[in-house]
Amino acid sequence: MGEMTSLERVQAVLNGRVPDRVPVIPQSFLFSAKTNGYDIGQINRNPRLMAESHRVCQEKYGYDGCVIDVDDATLAEACGAKVIFRPDSVAVVDERHPAVEDLRDVPGLRLPDPEKDGRLCEWMETAQRLMDMIGDHVFIMGRADQGPFDVLALLRGPQDFMCDLLTEDEDVILDALEWATQAHIIFAKAMRDISHCTSMGDSYAGPNLVSPATYRKFAMPFEKQVVEAVQTPDKPYSIHICGDATMILEDMGSTGARLLELDWKVDMGHARRVLPEDVVIMGNVNPSDPMYLGTPEQVLRQSKAIIECTGGRGLILSSGCALGANTKPENVAAMVQAARLYGVLEG
Repeated sequence: MGEMTSLERVQAVLNGRVPDRVPVIPQSFLFSAKTNGYDIGQINRNPRLMAESHRVCQEKYGYDGCVIDVDDATLAEACGAKVIFRPDSVAVVDERHPAVEDLRDVPGLRLPDPEKDGRLCEWMETAQRLMDMIGDHVFIMGRADQGPFDVLALLRGPQDFMCDLLTEDEDVILDALEWATQAHIIFAKAMRDISHCTSMGDSYAGPNLVSPATYRKFAMPFEKQVVEAVQTPDKPYSIHICGDATMILEDMGSTGARLLELDWKVDMGHARRVLPEDVVIMGNVNPSDPMYLGTPEQVLRQSKAIIECTGGRGLILSSGCALGANTKPENVAAMVQAARLYGVLEG
């Protein structure tokens, strides 16, 4: 088999074919900004610098794809949430001043317009710039920020929303989630049309915060609705849930998403066994130890273990969650090297 381009390599995996080697796509938006000499807070409203940072970092380390991400607050901001901007870190929703005091008010909110509300257009411009620069040979995932459950949590305030899940009328919650789903779909379609792939983060719905039963009732049906609305045969959709998602892996697999991004606490071998063969899994080297605290040798070992326990089948090697800005550069290089050393698969 001849050497593939990065784009060909990722698309081979997503289409159920055997690549020349396992592809590597670290979640590197914080690290790429730092590689180009910035903190994310300095450039989070500058698409030119965000795109250039991704380009420089990808070229330097030779990984196979870039995940366009900026923070967890952008879609909620476009829907009316107040946001705190921090020069040396990501922007965050101001939880002291929620956008709504009652979930009944959510369906009355105006749905976001990606062309003019908040920073949505800046995410889109970043993705378009990167596609223009390297999208002919590198895979570009234009994330659509947070999924329905997370968007609603951020608009209501996460603590108050968790209380609502226990005390509020179920129909009120479902109506609010339906609105949040439509808000996400609007942005996800816009990012899909620019990029090779789009995705959501829906981590408030994970087992680290809510029960699997709550996920199945209030998150999974809406994630499935998003997948059905956004995913196309040539544009896969991805779901990322932080933390240990082991108890809901099969439920996540039933959403129809062709790509699942798994955090470092999930056993990737178990995930590969319980998920459908056509679901690609992306992960899950620990972003803290070894990527920040460890050595290249430890990164090589952990990456090799992930490849071996999955057989490299339907796998994109990645960090389990976003790499910190101060991740050791030699450890990012080691992750890419691991795929070259251990990720060559038999057809």
